Amino acid sequence: MIDAIFFKLPGKYMQSVTFNLVFFIFSVLIFMSHYAFAQSQEEMDILRMYYKEKDLVVSSATRYPKPISQVAENMTVVTAEYIEAMNAHTVAEVLNRIPGCFIASNQDFGAPSILHIQGSDDRHVLVLVDGIEWNFMGGGNPVTNSIPVGIIERIEVIKGPASSSWGSSLGGVVNIITKEPGTNNKPSGSVQASFGKKDSRDYRGEAAGMAGPAGYYLFAGAQDTDGLKSSRSFDTYNLYSKIHVPISDNVNARLTMGYSQPDTDYGDYASWDFTSKGMARTFFTTGSVNAVLNSEFNFELSLHHFRQKWAREDDSLGLTGDYGPKGELIQEQIFDEETTGASSKLIWRHGIHMALLGADISEGDLDQEIWAGPVIQSWGAPARSVTRPELKKRAIFVNDTMVIDSWSITPGVRYDHNNVTGSFLSPSLGVTRKIHTDTIIRASVARGFTSPPLSCTSGGGFFLDPNPSLDYEEVWSYQAGAESTALRYVWLKGTIFRHDVDNTLTLKRFVGPPPAYNDMYVNGREVRRQGFELEAETAPMYNLSLLAGYCYVNLDPSNESGSSNIYSYSVGVRYDDRNSLRAELFGRYVWWDTDSTSDSSYDDFIWDLNLCKNLWSRQANALDIFATVHNLFDGAQYVNGWDRNPGTWAEAGIRVRF
Repeated sequence: MIDAIFFKLPGKYMQSVTFNLVFFIFSVLIFMSHYAFAQSQEEMDILRMYYKEKDLVVSSATRYPKPISQVAENMTVVTAEYIEAMNAHTVAEVLNRIPGCFIASNQDFGAPSILHIQGSDDRHVLVLVDGIEWNFMGGGNPVTNSIPVGIIERIEVIKGPASSSWGSSLGGVVNIITKEPGTNNKPSGSVQASFGKKDSRDYRGEAAGMAGPAGYYLFAGAQDTDGLKSSRSFDTYNLYSKIHVPISDNVNARLTMGYSQPDTDYGDYASWDFTSKGMARTFFTTGSVNAVLNSEFNFELSLHHFRQKWAREDDSLGLTGDYGPKGELIQEQIFDEETTGASSKLIWRHGIHMALLGADISEGDLDQEIWAGPVIQSWGAPARSVTRPELKKRAIFVNDTMVIDSWSITPGVRYDHNNVTGSFLSPSLGVTRKIHTDTIIRASVARGFTSPPLSCTSGGGFFLDPNPSLDYEEVWSYQAGAESTALRYVWLKGTIFRHDVDNTLTLKRFVGPPPAYNDMYVNGREVRRQGFELEAETAPMYNLSLLAGYCYVNLDPSNESGSSNIYSYSVGVRYDDRNSLRAELFGRYVWWDTDSTSDSSYDDFIWDLNLCKNLWSRQANALDIFATVHNLFDGAQYVNGWDRNPGTWAEAGIRVRF
């Protein structure tokens, strides 16, 4: 494997340059650790050099809070402070910085993106907001640009299957945890606005406090751009609220509600003679009750309702006449989904045990409608196609974290059943061990699955036949790693992984006159995804810190794009005086290994420079100005020539805290 990674890289000089750069950064990190050790022999809690107190406890692995040192899964936590520092506008921008996450996107302002974790398909990654599944029932994929980043308290990313806790999540979980209501009668919050190239604007306002006994958090935001590349545009409006009401000393109730409406002009695709635009509408609400039954038992019951509508329209550009005159409808797709569900959890804490017994139930309806223009109709398609499948899911799950001296052992199992593909059992076992105070080793084995999208089982278009006999895609996953600060003032993390996937969905193409052109998804080949991740970060020294990351994934056999070896580098330099000035230079490079027919280009790092200056502060009040230069050196990173990334562009803004 080492040969494949370091000595058989593609033959462009840039590959050796990027490796040497990352190698240099890791060497500097080790040097700084020894230098810092010589400066101070003061004993301290190592983890608190890299995490804030509230971020030392996570909930995604077992669906109840526990110390991150007891989590056996390969997890990354991204905080609200980090999201603010990078001036992110979308969830995809945040995830793009995480080693192991590969984001396929044209990188325009507010652009939709495709999320892969360790080489998985996007339908394999489960995205959650307030515990609600954000993935489409129709396509299985999540559309994350409908999630406002301003409401995020932190994102917990599990890389690898988490089916023993969450069900359908063969590739991983992105759990988005929103901000909490305030605890003071005096409101606190912020208002900010930023402005950039091509009238790219982002407005946000939030407030938190208490009204009588009830705590609240409120958010409103809007984004708009004329598009950083020609013929693209994007705009969205977001509203969100969270209310916390204490019913008694031991019982609390919570209500959340949110709405988003992104509209996207994807742009003109001249080589294919069409232009495309889309819209999405998302509404969600949750209600939950948490009760402390006694010193050992907690019970939580939550209800949710989620509706999202997505539509895309493709029209002719009239360049070749293949699709008719300019403006002629080629095809319009509409997916209207509605899901109602409930979850319950009973948590038991006693001695060495922290155990959970839970159940999930949901019922969803998909109204899928496709309209064809005259040209598509001439190929044998009807003018309109409608499918209305249902998805009913039931699950029960149990896990236990047993802490014995320096060991933490977490067995878990979940049983899922739905009306489309039947039943699936997902066991898992994770082990961590704390070595002294500075090193944690982890290992896990898990069986996971992903349910086939309803468009594959019920029919997803004029030329896609339904296959109701599709089975789950399933995986056996093995991971091991270590996290250490044994090199003082340097945090290091490494993970090796292997995912053996079976029953993968494969598109079977038919040959013949219409309607025999129709394709169908079938359960097909076995796929092995394996590789490793490396991450490093220094503690601040003279307010300066460095970070670096690397991830390599081998796919056997290669995926539909011809990729068999993908990898990414990330390098950053951060300055933060904790008082008035914050700056960061961050670069990321991805080798997509696509076939030559895609007209791709990914020879360059994409560098972003973020600056923030505090102009005035008094107690909780502050006035900041900030600026970001995106793609600082005008690099090229795109997997398709007809969907290129923007060049260098800049934005600046102002933020008022109260």
